[in-house]
Amino acid sequence: MADEVNDVSQSVLNTSQTGSKQWVTLNVGGTCFLTTKTTLSRDQNSFLYRLCKEDSDLISDKDEKGAYMIDRDPTYFSPILNYLRHGKLIINKDLEEEGVLEEAEFYNITELIRLVKERINQRDTRPLKDSKKHVYRVLQCHEDEITQMVSTMSDGWKFEQLINIGSQYNYGNEDQAEFLFVVSREYGTSNNTKEAEPTDRAKVLQQMGSRM
Repeated sequence: MADEVNDVSQSVLNTSQTGSKQWVTLNVGGTCFLTTKTTLSRDQNSFLYRLCKEDSDLISDKDEKGAYMIDRDPTYFSPILNYLRHGKLIINKDLEEEGVLEEAEFYNITELIRLVKERINQRDTRPLKDSKKHVYRVLQCHEDEITQMVSTMSDGWKFEQLINIGSQYNYGNEDQAEFLFVVSREYGTSNNTKEAEPTDRAKVLQQMGSRM
Protein backbone atom coordinates (compact mmCIF):
# COMPACT_ATOMS: atom_id res chain seq x y z
CA MET A 1 0.00 0.00 0.00
CA ALA A 2 2.85 2.33 0.94
CA ASP A 3 4.54 1.62 -2.39
CA GLU A 4 1.37 2.60 -4.28
CA VAL A 5 1.14 5.93 -2.38
CA ASN A 6 4.78 6.67 -3.14
CA ASP A 7 4.22 5.93 -6.84
CA VAL A 8 1.22 8.31 -6.98
CA SER A 9 3.14 11.06 -5.16
CA GLN A 10 6.08 10.72 -7.51
CA SER A 11 3.72 10.89 -10.54
CA VAL A 12 2.09 14.08 -9.23
CA LEU A 13 5.50 15.60 -8.56
CA ASN A 14 6.72 14.79 -12.07
CA THR A 15 3.55 16.26 -13.61
CA SER A 16 3.94 19.42 -11.53
CA GLN A 17 7.56 19.83 -12.55
CA THR A 18 6.71 19.25 -16.20
CA GLY A 19 3.84 21.77 -16.03
CA SER A 20 5.98 24.43 -14.36
CA LYS A 21 8.61 24.08 -17.08
CA GLN A 22 5.95 24.85 -19.68
CA TRP A 23 5.41 28.38 -18.38
CA VAL A 24 7.70 31.14 -19.60
CA THR A 25 7.92 34.78 -18.50
CA LEU A 26 9.12 37.38 -20.98
CA ASN A 27 10.23 40.83 -19.84
CA VAL A 28 9.63 42.96 -22.93
CA GLY A 29 10.79 46.55 -22.46
CA GLY A 30 10.03 46.38 -18.71
CA THR A 31 6.57 44.75 -19.05
CA CYS A 32 6.24 41.06 -18.15
CA PHE A 33 4.20 38.62 -20.23
CA LEU A 34 3.37 35.11 -18.97
CA THR A 35 2.88 32.45 -21.62
CA THR A 36 3.77 28.86 -22.43
CA LYS A 37 6.44 27.16 -24.50
CA THR A 38 3.66 25.65 -26.59
CA THR A 39 2.47 29.14 -27.55
CA LEU A 40 5.98 30.33 -28.39
CA SER A 41 6.55 27.21 -30.48
CA ARG A 42 3.82 28.05 -33.01
CA ASP A 43 6.46 29.20 -35.51
CA GLN A 44 9.56 27.08 -35.07
CA ASN A 45 11.66 29.47 -37.13
CA SER A 46 10.89 32.40 -34.87
CA PHE A 47 13.14 34.15 -32.41
CA LEU A 48 10.79 33.31 -29.53
CA TYR A 49 10.84 29.57 -30.26
CA ARG A 50 14.62 29.54 -30.32
CA LEU A 51 14.71 31.57 -27.12
CA CYS A 52 12.70 29.10 -25.02
CA LYS A 53 14.35 25.90 -26.28
CA GLU A 54 16.26 23.87 -23.71
CA ASP A 55 19.40 23.95 -25.85
CA SER A 56 18.86 27.47 -27.14
CA ASP A 57 21.59 28.97 -29.28
CA LEU A 58 20.51 32.46 -28.25
CA ILE A 59 22.11 34.34 -25.39
CA SER A 60 19.55 36.32 -23.40
CA ASP A 61 19.83 37.96 -20.00
CA LYS A 62 17.22 37.26 -17.34
CA ASP A 63 15.87 39.63 -14.70
CA GLU A 64 15.87 38.92 -10.96
CA LYS A 65 12.69 36.81 -11.33
CA GLY A 66 14.10 34.68 -14.14
CA ALA A 67 12.17 36.33 -16.98
CA TYR A 68 13.83 36.54 -20.38
CA MET A 69 14.70 40.18 -21.09
CA ILE A 70 13.88 41.51 -24.57
CA ASP A 71 14.59 45.12 -25.47
CA ARG A 72 11.49 45.81 -27.58
CA ASP A 73 8.29 47.88 -27.33
CA PRO A 74 5.80 46.07 -25.05
CA THR A 75 2.85 47.93 -26.58
CA TYR A 76 3.35 46.20 -29.91
CA PHE A 77 4.21 42.84 -28.36
CA SER A 78 0.61 42.12 -27.31
CA PRO A 79 -0.70 41.50 -30.88
CA ILE A 80 2.39 39.34 -31.51
CA LEU A 81 1.73 37.14 -28.50
CA ASN A 82 -2.01 36.98 -29.13
CA TYR A 83 -1.37 35.79 -32.68
CA LEU A 84 0.84 32.98 -31.35
CA ARG A 85 -1.94 32.03 -28.93
CA HIS A 86 -4.88 31.78 -31.33
CA GLY A 87 -3.57 32.39 -34.85
CA LYS A 88 -5.59 35.56 -35.47
CA LEU A 89 -4.35 39.06 -36.24
CA ILE A 90 -6.02 41.52 -33.86
CA ILE A 91 -4.71 45.09 -33.73
CA ASN A 92 -6.16 47.70 -31.39
CA LYS A 93 -7.31 50.95 -32.99
CA ASP A 94 -4.59 52.94 -31.23
CA LEU A 95 -1.81 50.84 -32.81
CA GLU A 96 -0.28 51.27 -36.25
CA GLU A 97 -0.03 48.26 -38.57
CA GLU A 98 3.52 49.31 -39.48
CA GLY A 99 4.53 49.01 -35.81
CA VAL A 100 3.15 45.46 -35.60
CA LEU A 101 4.93 44.59 -38.85
CA GLU A 102 8.22 45.86 -37.45
CA GLU A 103 7.88 43.56 -34.42
CA ALA A 104 6.70 40.59 -36.48
CA GLU A 105 9.80 40.94 -38.65
CA PHE A 106 12.05 41.23 -35.59
CA TYR A 107 10.63 38.03 -34.08
CA ASN A 108 10.69 36.40 -37.54
CA ILE A 109 7.10 35.10 -37.49
CA THR A 110 6.58 34.38 -41.18
CA GLU A 111 2.80 33.95 -41.38
CA LEU A 112 2.16 36.97 -39.18
CA ILE A 113 4.38 39.10 -41.41
CA ARG A 114 2.26 38.05 -44.40
CA LEU A 115 -1.01 38.84 -42.59
CA VAL A 116 0.12 42.30 -41.49
CA LYS A 117 1.38 43.20 -44.96
CA GLU A 118 -1.97 42.08 -46.37
CA ARG A 119 -3.80 44.25 -43.83
CA ILE A 120 -1.67 47.28 -44.75
CA ASN A 121 -2.32 46.71 -48.46
CA GLN A 122 -6.08 46.51 -47.87
CA ARG A 123 -5.96 49.70 -45.82
CA ASP A 124 -4.01 51.63 -48.44
CA THR A 125 -6.16 50.51 -51.37
CA ARG A 126 -9.52 50.95 -49.64
CA PRO A 127 -11.61 53.62 -51.43
CA LEU A 128 -12.38 56.75 -49.48
CA LYS A 129 -15.84 56.97 -47.94
CA ASP A 130 -16.34 60.38 -49.51
CA SER A 131 -15.15 60.03 -53.10
CA LYS A 132 -16.52 63.41 -54.14
CA LYS A 133 -15.17 66.92 -53.82
CA HIS A 134 -17.03 70.20 -53.60
CA VAL A 135 -16.39 73.01 -56.04
CA TYR A 136 -17.44 76.49 -54.92
CA ARG A 137 -18.22 79.50 -57.13
CA VAL A 138 -18.71 83.09 -56.00
CA LEU A 139 -20.95 85.21 -58.24
CA GLN A 140 -21.52 88.95 -57.99
CA CYS A 141 -25.05 90.23 -58.59
CA HIS A 142 -27.31 93.23 -58.04
CA GLU A 143 -30.19 93.21 -55.61
CA ASP A 144 -32.77 92.87 -58.38
CA GLU A 145 -30.92 89.87 -59.90
CA ILE A 146 -31.11 87.60 -56.86
CA THR A 147 -34.44 86.04 -57.86
CA GLN A 148 -33.14 85.30 -61.33
CA MET A 149 -29.97 83.76 -59.93
CA VAL A 150 -31.92 81.37 -57.71
CA SER A 151 -34.38 80.40 -60.47
CA THR A 152 -31.58 79.55 -62.92
CA MET A 153 -29.72 77.21 -60.57
CA SER A 154 -29.57 73.62 -61.84
CA ASP A 155 -27.05 70.91 -62.79
CA GLY A 156 -26.40 70.12 -59.13
CA TRP A 157 -25.51 73.66 -58.10
CA LYS A 158 -26.68 74.47 -54.58
CA PHE A 159 -27.03 77.83 -52.88
CA GLU A 160 -24.60 78.24 -49.97
CA GLN A 161 -24.51 81.87 -48.87
CA LEU A 162 -25.56 85.41 -49.81
CA ILE A 163 -23.20 88.20 -48.73
CA ASN A 164 -24.20 91.89 -48.83
CA ILE A 165 -21.20 93.95 -49.90
CA GLY A 166 -23.02 97.31 -49.74
CA SER A 167 -24.44 99.86 -52.20
CA GLN A 168 -21.67 100.64 -54.65
CA TYR A 169 -23.55 101.51 -57.80
CA ASN A 170 -26.35 103.91 -58.74
CA TYR A 171 -28.89 102.70 -61.28
CA GLY A 172 -31.25 105.46 -62.39
CA ASN A 173 -32.48 107.30 -59.33
CA GLU A 174 -31.95 104.41 -56.85
CA ASP A 175 -28.98 102.81 -55.22
CA GLN A 176 -28.81 99.06 -55.79
CA ALA A 177 -27.06 96.85 -53.23
CA GLU A 178 -24.38 94.49 -54.45
CA PHE A 179 -24.26 90.87 -53.28
CA LEU A 180 -21.90 87.93 -53.47
CA PHE A 181 -23.87 84.80 -54.36
CA VAL A 182 -22.00 81.62 -53.21
CA VAL A 183 -22.96 78.29 -54.81
CA SER A 184 -21.42 74.81 -54.70
CA ARG A 185 -21.49 71.57 -56.63
CA GLU A 186 -20.20 68.02 -56.08
CA TYR A 187 -17.77 66.43 -58.52
CA GLY A 188 -16.50 62.85 -58.57
CA THR A 189 -12.75 62.40 -58.09
CA SER A 190 -12.40 59.46 -60.47
CA ASN A 191 -9.98 60.15 -63.31
CA ASN A 192 -12.28 58.27 -65.64
CA THR A 193 -15.25 60.50 -64.88
CA LYS A 194 -15.75 63.39 -67.29
CA GLU A 195 -17.63 66.45 -66.19
CA ALA A 196 -20.91 66.92 -67.99
CA GLU A 197 -21.28 69.84 -70.36
CA PRO A 198 -23.12 72.72 -68.66
CA THR A 199 -26.70 73.33 -69.70
CA ASP A 200 -28.08 76.70 -70.75
CA ARG A 201 -29.11 77.50 -67.19
CA ALA A 202 -25.66 76.67 -65.85
CA LYS A 203 -24.12 78.87 -68.54
CA VAL A 204 -26.21 81.77 -67.27
CA LEU A 205 -24.61 81.36 -63.84
CA GLN A 206 -21.16 81.17 -65.39
CA GLN A 207 -21.75 84.33 -67.42
CA MET A 208 -22.92 86.19 -64.35
CA GLY A 209 -19.87 84.99 -62.46
CA SER A 210 -17.52 86.09 -65.21
CA ARG A 211 -17.91 89.65 -63.95
CA MET A 212 -15.87 88.69 -60.93
